[in-house]
Amino acid sequence: METVLTSEGCLYVVATPLGNLGDISARAIEVLTHVDLVLAEDTRHTGALLTHLGLKKRMLSLHAHNESDRTEQLLARLLAGSSVALVSDAGTPLISDPGFPLVREARHRGVTVTPIPGPSAVTAALSVAGIPCDRFAFEGFLPAKPAARKNRLQALSQEQRTLVFYESPHRIEQTVSDLAEIFGPQREAVLLRELTKQFEQVHAEPLGQLTQWLAQDRNRRRGEFVIVVAGAPRSQTSGAPAERVLAILLEYLSVKDAAAAAARITGVSRKTLYQLALGMKEQ
Repeated sequence: METVLTSEGCLYVVATPLGNLGDISARAIEVLTHVDLVLAEDTRHTGALLTHLGLKKRMLSLHAHNESDRTEQLLARLLAGSSVALVSDAGTPLISDPGFPLVREARHRGVTVTPIPGPSAVTAALSVAGIPCDRFAFEGFLPAKPAARKNRLQALSQEQRTLVFYESPHRIEQTVSDLAEIFGPQREAVLLRELTKQFEQVHAEPLGQLTQWLAQDRNRRRGEFVIVVAGAPRSQTSGAPAERVLAILLEYLSVKDAAAAAARITGVSRKTLYQLALGMKEQ
């Protein structure tokens, strides 16, 4: 059905290609052709897309550093009847990208907010990973600091749903290493690099082997990454939590032996449990 732009203000949330420009939808092109303003995460990046489409549009940047300041100005335009398209550099806006404050406030003020669906790295990755995706949790980017990252992964170690992460090239090795340490080296995973682009790669291996695969070729550590990790096995999560198992074992065994035994029982990495056991002993 053809999209009809009304005379009333409307915010269109428009998905754009991840890399291959052929993935843009006819509806997205129609909306970008007729709106009064395009909000872009990076106007240079979106400008290249618009030029490819043969469009010359008024653009305004909207990113993490200015969206709070610009929201009221943009709402005034929308309430006055302007039609506005919100795009990100790639994929679907708001999915680990700016735009949430504007969309939320627009809805609160009664502005029509319309999705123009299309490419998304999350769904693209899940569709080819070969890991169950009937239930999944999207975690976006993990914390940059090692301690915070490990704490977050520890909190997710018993999650039974498939997990999806984004990661940057300069942290991909350490993140996969942390995943292997905390989730266990045998946990099933798929690393997807540069989706829909010239050097796209989809590589499936257990987390422990994935760290070795990354280390073998520096080109494998370039680009934008999605990591899909299988959820914790049901047998791993249905029994006693790792901390309770460890506490019981510490009554009879040394820290080293208790951590080793708890790792075999729960599937949590020995190193993680050893550090946990040291902390429990100190308490």
